[in-house]
Amino acid sequence: MHRPAVFAALLGLTRAASAVGDFWVQNDFCARVKGASDDAPVTYEDLATKEKTTHGTADGRKACLHHCLTYTATQAVVAGLGARALGIRVHPGAAAAALALSFSTHYIADRRVPGHGVLEKLADKTGKTNFYKLASHGMNGAFHLDNSWHHGWETIAALIATAKATTR
Repeated sequence: MHRPAVFAALLGLTRAASAVGDFWVQNDFCARVKGASDDAPVTYEDLATKEKTTHGTADGRKACLHHCLTYTATQAVVAGLGARALGIRVHPGAAAAALALSFSTHYIADRRVPGHGVLEKLADKTGKTNFYKLASHGMNGAFHLDNSWHHGWETIAALIATAKATTR
């Protein structure tokens, strides 16, 4: 087995699954409410019923948890099926560790409570505050920093998943 090829395959599979999980699987409610807190509540309007509801910390945590579960499940299905199709046998413990890392770091990044989120604090500490807050000229700095955070952790997760991998 050629380990770099296994790593590249697993990274490609999980990266593709990440985009699907983040943008196609995630529902509108989770996307809007996952950063809600009691200090910064989010009002959500259901597009079908036009009903408006206000959500705080508990609902924000639940929405982020739901999103991260569906996101990670999408990665597990795509990586599992893709690895099988490519003849790669991923060690179950390595797969679980990789998915746990992806889940937890995704939750950390996506629980963007205004003024308290990890990415916002990290942006502040690294001199990226203006970029984080950028929302013009077709750009959204918070989105790009979020996406690069996920890419970095997915790379580490793919390295973990590669451990003890064999070919079929």
